Amino acid sequence: MKRRYSWPIWTVAGLVVVLVALDIALPYLVRNYLNEKLADMGDYRGQVTDVDLALWRGAYRINGLQIVKVDGKVPVPFVKAPVIDLSVSWHSLWYDHAVVAEVQFVKPELNFVDGGANKQASQTGRGTDWRAQLGKLLPITLNEVRIDDGKIAFHNFSSKPPVNMGATQVNASFYNLTNVVDVEGKRDARFDGKALLLGHAPLEASATFDPLSNFEDFEFRLRARDIQLKRMNDFASAYGKFDFNAGTGDVVIEAQAEKAQLTGYIKPLLRDVEVFDWQQDVENQDKGIFRSIWEAVVGASETVLKNQSKNQFATRVELSGSVHQQDISAFQAFLQILRNGFVQAFNARYEQPKPSAE
Repeated sequence: MKRRYSWPIWTVAGLVVVLVALDIALPYLVRNYLNEKLADMGDYRGQVTDVDLALWRGAYRINGLQIVKVDGKVPVPFVKAPVIDLSVSWHSLWYDHAVVAEVQFVKPELNFVDGGANKQASQTGRGTDWRAQLGKLLPITLNEVRIDDGKIAFHNFSSKPPVNMGATQVNASFYNLTNVVDVEGKRDARFDGKALLLGHAPLEASATFDPLSNFEDFEFRLRARDIQLKRMNDFASAYGKFDFNAGTGDVVIEAQAEKAQLTGYIKPLLRDVEVFDWQQDVENQDKGIFRSIWEAVVGASETVLKNQSKNQFATRVELSGSVHQQDISAFQAFLQILRNGFVQAFNARYEQPKPSAE
């Protein structure tokens, strides 16, 4: 009788030992595998500090992901993600009989850097196939990606003054990233996100795109409201050569691409704007007299162009071009066109360069 039951007992005990050994050893094996893959990312290099497995719920957690640029001396990482949680979608498994995953990035950070003429000091993501890298990091079909409390920053460390601006409290989701075709024969993934621009201005964005088209067909919308323009002074001074003394503004962006041809616009709407202030600009010894005269002209042009009854004015900059550009991805080309259009939106009224300060 005892012998009859001893075999199943030892079998179960052996399985338990094997599972415990796997639970201990597997995280280290997965971490080493990921670090080996992330070490070869073209112009970037990645590393994770730890991996936790939860086999009982079909999930694993990546801790301490950091991706940095290999060449050049960029002082901030391109991507920093303290926690990435990947789990199997039981709903899809049960109802659709498909093995797909849902991913949650907790407090991730994304840093873009404009290095000006020094391309090695720039950090835009150029030089890496990010779709392939995501496949290495998360080797399973993704249906939903969620970002919780993230940050996106734009830096220019070499400009005068240096520029550091961005969005915080980024909460966003990507849906339907699989290649499932809907009833109309379309294969549209969807993006919805909200954030605070410059720490205070509500920002919302949405997009639809084909996840397998290499960003050649998409629609994108973004709106930021109640921006305190003085908080943009570093950006305005570095790229537009003027400062805001007062005012608020909204920015609306709509863009769409069809067969890689981009169209759209950027439209800032500014209210109660003051650019030139005698005490701030003339009596400020850090500014030359020519810089002060330039800002006075800028301020005068705003008075002419604005809607006097509402004390506001707007400009509109058309976006156009091809997202197919040599040596960069379609998404990076779109960001480049968007960045150039945004700078132009705040400079569209001023055709002459700022006089040099003596």
